[in-house]
Amino acid sequence: MVVIACLATACGSESTESAEPEAKPGGRSFTVAAAGDILIHPELVEQAAKDADETGEGEAGLDFGPLLAGVKPVVSKADLAICHMETPVGKPKGPFEGYPEFLVPPQILTALKDVGYDTCSTASNHTFDHGLKAVRRTLDAMDKAGLGHTGSARTPEEAEKTNIRDVNGVKVAHLAYSWESFLNPTPEKESWAFNRSSTAEIKKAESRARKAGAEVVILSVHWGLEHYNEPSVPQLELARRITEETGIDLVIGHHAHVVQPIQKVNGTWVAYSLGNQVARHSSPTGLTEEGVIGWFEFRETTEGGWDVGARYRTTLVDIPPEAEPGEELPDGAVRDHRLVDVQHEIDQPDGLSEDRLARYRLAADRTRGFLYNRGTPGGDGLKPLTLGE
Repeated sequence: MVVIACLATACGSESTESAEPEAKPGGRSFTVAAAGDILIHPELVEQAAKDADETGEGEAGLDFGPLLAGVKPVVSKADLAICHMETPVGKPKGPFEGYPEFLVPPQILTALKDVGYDTCSTASNHTFDHGLKAVRRTLDAMDKAGLGHTGSARTPEEAEKTNIRDVNGVKVAHLAYSWESFLNPTPEKESWAFNRSSTAEIKKAESRARKAGAEVVILSVHWGLEHYNEPSVPQLELARRITEETGIDLVIGHHAHVVQPIQKVNGTWVAYSLGNQVARHSSPTGLTEEGVIGWFEFRETTEGGWDVGARYRTTLVDIPPEAEPGEELPDGAVRDHRLVDVQHEIDQPDGLSEDRLARYRLAADRTRGFLYNRGTPGGDGLKPLTLGE
């Protein structure tokens, strides 16, 4: 298990000064890895087809394993790994669709499970891109892949259930809420199928989770403005209300498609946006390819609560340059879409070109700046994650 360093005293305008909780001797502990949006654009489907031709693996001619393999050493080490499945899935042989009404291959779910993810949030502005039928198909496919899920439901009865998992002997609940798409809003008669963001509803869901035995409650929330590295005023206000009015232990944010700060708000860690875990926007900005895996260690305290430490690992989606059929790429150029563990590449370059290394260093430096943008580096205890500590 990766060991997380003890937290420094909290600081910043939204942090509260308090003595560091004392870990309970022999107390329980567990680690959580959480990552950004899984957004499968058409170019990534084409990559999966190319990889299937080369590996002979996958299903129905698609293999997403090579695309995601770079983060497996990190994700698979966590006791609980949480992803965010942004879109509904279609049938294994398609048809598939990209933006604005996504319908993506279900094969991505098997790859996510193979990388080490245990459960995913499914509440987003794309949840109802293809209606309730696609919601049901998506959750059926997640069940088949062995992935837990929360944020959408197939029936009113399922909507009342809470996703609670046993993690190292601790009952951990995962909740997910989102703002609703204006393009494809949930029909009123099916409103139960989608968790809309509301402090009141989040409070009710937490209460249900606690009554069902949850000792820790983690919230995934889809919020904010796309492509802004600073959280919006509504994000900040919702974070304040959640951390003041609920007992939720960790808040994981999505939707911006770029990295936003991770900080303590009223003593609770809030990751405003973890960026994209994997995506290939039609007009890549560089920022949309950068993301982080948030790493959180929960330790039982002598007071009966939880001390939570936070670290992060920077990721990047490598995108090959556009080339004409048969055109030879220059030496050292990216040749495939790949999700990269940035620090691993920097530490073990293995003959990478200086241009590639410079790109990875830029991602590491820029991401660090965004993560600490609402506080001083290390002020709340947030540090990079080093494997093998």
